[in-house]
Amino acid sequence: MKIVFYDSKQYDIDSFEKENRDFNYKLKFLDFKLTIETVELAKGYDAVCVFVNDIITEPIITRLHELGIKIIALRCAGYNNIDFKSAFNKVHVVRVPSYSPYAVAEHAMALIMTLNRKTHKAYNRTKESNFNIGGLMGFDLYKKNIGVIGTGKIGQKFIDIANGFGMNVLAYDKFPNTNLKVTYCDLDTLYRESDIISLHCPLLKETEHIINRDSIKKMKDGVMIINTSRGGLIDAKDLINGLKSRKIGSAGLDVYEEEAEYFFEDFSNDMISDDKLARLISFPNVLITSHQAFLTNEALKNIANTTLNNIKNFKDKEYIDNEVCYQCKQFGKCSKDEKKPCF
Repeated sequence: MKIVFYDSKQYDIDSFEKENRDFNYKLKFLDFKLTIETVELAKGYDAVCVFVNDIITEPIITRLHELGIKIIALRCAGYNNIDFKSAFNKVHVVRVPSYSPYAVAEHAMALIMTLNRKTHKAYNRTKESNFNIGGLMGFDLYKKNIGVIGTGKIGQKFIDIANGFGMNVLAYDKFPNTNLKVTYCDLDTLYRESDIISLHCPLLKETEHIINRDSIKKMKDGVMIINTSRGGLIDAKDLINGLKSRKIGSAGLDVYEEEAEYFFEDFSNDMISDDKLARLISFPNVLITSHQAFLTNEALKNIANTTLNNIKNFKDKEYIDNEVCYQCKQFGKCSKDEKKPCF
């Protein structure tokens, strides 16, 4: 199997080359995204591997199909960047549903701790020999209400961490897990009662802009909002207005709705033309990280291993655990045939 990787960084190269010792595939790494202009470079390969900011549209899928590409391997959990309807009956799509829920959950708590205790500001001060602690006031997390939207694998690990701090966990999920130490409630109650709200749900039609002007109005004054899931869960314009009015006390974002142009790239010698992103960066009570919640040694190893195994299972014509079935709206198991997708 010959695999071409788009939007590759050095950590991708290192982790995939290490895991590939057990597969012996031919790997080609490109440092730019998969677009209609770059799709031709997939010619001669069997599979393409892409990341979250590669937007796979119908023209790209059609051209990949014409070039003989049989499988698109997402080296991430999110899949809202793929036109699955166009892919159906043309090319198989697989993803990495779980690489390290601990990595993302721990990063979410790191954002909370940093925003609350302002350790990033203290660090910058002491680097300049300023030991004044004025303006660094935080609050105890103990007994505070934390609202968790989405209680899948990552949400569950985050809940474990929050429980470890002695917090009161309110949760919302379409499919509640009765084994968790949480109080499930409706979204209005979660908005109204939570001191902190952390998002751990996928980006779907029903969750797009789940944080918006109307939901923000229902929240406590000074609420902290954390998003390590998908940027489209938050309406950035409404978030900015909430921060300006001080309804929102702080925000920690590892993702941003229009991040594709900026995240993972160096703009230190350039201007940011995205007005909303530039505005968010300017707030002293907003902490933005560049989609790095997944970035741990363990997660990268699991991403590489799962991705290569997904391709191996396809090559061997075995059951592909992590494939989407567009017709049945499921991953891995098709209602028509438990052993294979609809095509």
